[in-house]
Amino acid sequence: MKKKKSDTYAIIGLGRFGAALALRLAESGKEVIVVDRDENAVRPLRDITEYAYVSDSLSREALLEMGIDQCDTVIIALTAHIDQNILTALNVKNLGVNRVIAKAGSADHGAVLEKLDVEVVYPERDMALRLANKLTKSSVLDSIMLNDDIEIADFPVPESCIGKRISELPIRKKYGLNIIAIEHNGKTVVQLDPQYALDPRDTLVVIGNKNSIAAFAYSV
Repeated sequence: MKKKKSDTYAIIGLGRFGAALALRLAESGKEVIVVDRDENAVRPLRDITEYAYVSDSLSREALLEMGIDQCDTVIIALTAHIDQNILTALNVKNLGVNRVIAKAGSADHGAVLEKLDVEVVYPERDMALRLANKLTKSSVLDSIMLNDDIEIADFPVPESCIGKRISELPIRKKYGLNIIAIEHNGKTVVQLDPQYALDPRDTLVVIGNKNSIAAFAYSV
C-alpha cells in the first residue's frame, strides 16, 4: 500500500475477533491490511485482501514495510502477550496513524493502553454486558456500551408512547436520554421529524447514561 487512501484499516492479530472484524470490514468495501505471525491464520483472508502478511516482527520498521503508516485506523487484536500488544500500540502511534484501537484483556491492561492515547475495547466483557442486558431488561432489544458510562440501546415503543409525537415524549426531560434514530418498516430513520407520531411497530434507538437507560428500561 504505497499511497494513502481514505477509509483504510489494518488488523494486527487474527484470532476470532481480528479475523471476524477483517471479514466484516472487507464485506463493507473497506481496504484492509491483515497481519499475524501464523500462516494458518492469514491464509483464509488472502481471498479478501491482497495485503495479508505473515510476520514475526511488529517493530516500527516491519510495520512501515507493511504500509501500516498509510492506514486511517489500526486495530491491535493481540492479547496473548500483553507486552507485545502494548509495544505494538506504541509503535503504531509513533507512525502517526490517525486512530489506534487495541483489544485489552483486563482493566489494568486497558489502563496502560489509555496512557498511550489508544482507544480500548474489551470484546469479551462487552459481549457479556450485552447478554446481561438482554437477560435482565426484557424491554431492551439490544445495546452497545460506548464506554463505562454511555450506552446505545434499542427499545420497542412503550405502550404509553404509541401515537404520541416525538416532541411530546418525556424521554429526554424525565430520563436524560436522546432519541438518535427510529427503525420503521425495516428502515432506520435518523432525520427525525418532531411531529412524527410513533407506531407500535417502531423501535426507538436512544443514547444516554447507562443508569438512565436502565431506569427507562424498567419503566416501560
